[in-house]
Amino acid sequence: MGYQTIEVRKVTPVIGAEVHGVDLTKPLGNQQFQEMHDALMDNLVIFFRDQKLSVDQHADFGRKFGKLHIHPASRSPIEGHPEILLIKADETSKHVAGEVWHSDVSCDIEPPMGSILHLQVVPPDGGGDTMFANMYRAYETLSEPIKKMLAGMTAMHEGEHVYRGRYGVNDEGKVFPKAEQPVVRTHPVTGRQALYVNRGFTTRIVGLKRNESAAILEMLYQHIETPELSCRFKWQANSIAFWDNRCVQHHALWDYYPNKRYGHRVTICGEKPFYRA
Repeated sequence: MGYQTIEVRKVTPVIGAEVHGVDLTKPLGNQQFQEMHDALMDNLVIFFRDQKLSVDQHADFGRKFGKLHIHPASRSPIEGHPEILLIKADETSKHVAGEVWHSDVSCDIEPPMGSILHLQVVPPDGGGDTMFANMYRAYETLSEPIKKMLAGMTAMHEGEHVYRGRYGVNDEGKVFPKAEQPVVRTHPVTGRQALYVNRGFTTRIVGLKRNESAAILEMLYQHIETPELSCRFKWQANSIAFWDNRCVQHHALWDYYPNKRYGHRVTICGEKPFYRA
């Protein structure tokens, strides 16, 4: 589609685009905001370069798209900004956020609509790329019998095994969210169907025997990880990635140990997932 206030350059034909011609430190006009929203709907994840945002500007940009989400397991290190999630890895790290394919906080009853990650420090010798996969295409490339089987199925998404003891805060006595979500999700804006199970949070398909559920989920996970469904974003300092969690999964590569990678993420609240045939 044509854009008048921004330039959109596709990363791959399947998913992802870089957006140029916009300074996110300045307020967005109505048309520019609408075109940015359209670019996100069209490309599922959009990228920006050379954006030196303050914490306030980062949060304000996220609020243009909706109320900001507070992460269920992490306290923000920035006073007065509970919506900021710290993304950090260095020589002391035992793990990093997003090491397996997932959709952010899919264990919430109302999972996030989207996430906006701003990295200020990247590894000096490369590495630390993020991969993003198209869940519309993941669904569309399944065989018709498998689509028919999955229609109307639900699965449990749980945060306990993902979050417990992972964020350096005292979580004793804390109950982490879990929710039953449709295996195939209808996007509320585009109306398209997207596969909505992920290795990070999904624990079982409701109503199936354990071995049946495990076999189907593993088949779907391997399908989601098909390289042709994804793009790979190479970070630079002050780059931004903005992805739609309703139709995208992502995977952060940890191939830069012991080097440092540092940034902030804001996440936009979403709605309860649904399936409409």
